[in-house]
Amino acid sequence: MQHPNAILRARGLKPSRHRGQNFLTQPATARAIAASAGITPQDTVVEIGAGLGTLTLALAPLARRVVAVEVDRGVFAALEDVLAEAGVQNVEPRLADALKLDWAELARQAGERLVVAGNLPYLIASPLIFHLLDNRHCWRRAVLMVQEEMARRLAAEPGIKDYGRLSVLVQTWCQVQAGIKVGPDQFYPRPAVSSRVVHFTPLHPPRVDLASPEQVRHYARVVKAAFSHRRKTLANSLSGGLGISRQQAQQALQQAGLDPNRRAETLSVEEFHKLALSLSDKRVG
Repeated sequence: MQHPNAILRARGLKPSRHRGQNFLTQPATARAIAASAGITPQDTVVEIGAGLGTLTLALAPLARRVVAVEVDRGVFAALEDVLAEAGVQNVEPRLADALKLDWAELARQAGERLVVAGNLPYLIASPLIFHLLDNRHCWRRAVLMVQEEMARRLAAEPGIKDYGRLSVLVQTWCQVQAGIKVGPDQFYPRPAVSSRVVHFTPLHPPRVDLASPEQVRHYARVVKAAFSHRRKTLANSLSGGLGISRQQAQQALQQAGLDPNRRAETLSVEEFHKLALSLSDKRVG
């Protein structure tokens, strides 16, 4: 496969800074990422941000079918050419926004839960991960490359600086495991920071009992409010984030067996669940 710079220049294209395009250049790294995904010959893989096909070509020999999603029209045309030149028969390039994919329909077409893979641009990484969480019943494993900083946040445990809203919500519904590190020299153009592959496996059931969509929304709202002012105590953060009095917040925390003077980054997933239940009892959210 040609270097991404050569592929782009031949078509009069340049990497888009607005889209955060950094194309993987090393096929060996792509093969290592694909191999770590646990793909079987019966699997349908949905690749997010297929770009110029470096990872796509590594996924194709392992899967029954690969849906290679790319939103940039110019890059998508180049991807089609790359796939045609490689002669792969089981890849469906799809011009689409990954944040608008119908995951239920993709899983229905596949006849089973999907495998998700991709190199996520920084700007869409958080929204895409939350979108995947909303559709977690449609996939059985996701292997995503993100910036090193985000990888630390995803896998962070309570009590450390990187632990936040993203950590809590992802770990509520998924087992998260950090994978291989990929240095800046393996991308074109070269980014300023390293990336890391992160593995997500949905938990069935999740770590806490959230039986209805209303409970899920309430729980997520409480977590968001708790981290809305990281330097403040939980009582103050919840008061401001949920629009309740400090006294109400203190009462809910005490009912949940939590010290109102603690900060959000010290609470476990299970403690957030107790807090959400307590606030629900008080008709908050």
